[in-house]
Amino acid sequence: MNYPRAIIFYDGHCGLCHRWVKFVLPRDPDGERFVFSPLQGELITQELTDEQRAGLPDSIVLLEPDGTLKTKSAAVLAILRRLGGFWAFCAAVGGVFPAFLRDTVYDGVARVRHRLFKRPDEACPLMPPELRTRFVF
Repeated sequence: MNYPRAIIFYDGHCGLCHRWVKFVLPRDPDGERFVFSPLQGELITQELTDEQRAGLPDSIVLLEPDGTLKTKSAAVLAILRRLGGFWAFCAAVGGVFPAFLRDTVYDGVARVRHRLFKRPDEACPLMPPELRTRFVF
């Protein structure tokens, strides 16, 4: 992996995924925890093999600095843990539930997310200069 920070890959065509990125950004104010990249970008092809990409969901994927790949609810909980504080506590509570149950809920939301959350007008909305370095396409 070429980044010292975890990479959050997100569906650039999904309103819920964009909201998730907007949720994480201010909770990582110094930008030391995460880099963001759309699943449709070039970075994912540089960081993951064809085999790894073949099995990925089209929503949120987390690539840890040590190369560990997390998907679905495991990715969400790992992101919350990295945010620390109250969010780490929420991750601990969510982690009490078995992965198959968490992923069933995750998959249910993923199936209806495009109907419930408006697709962003732009796949890559204009970013203030101070945030541009946190996105890799």
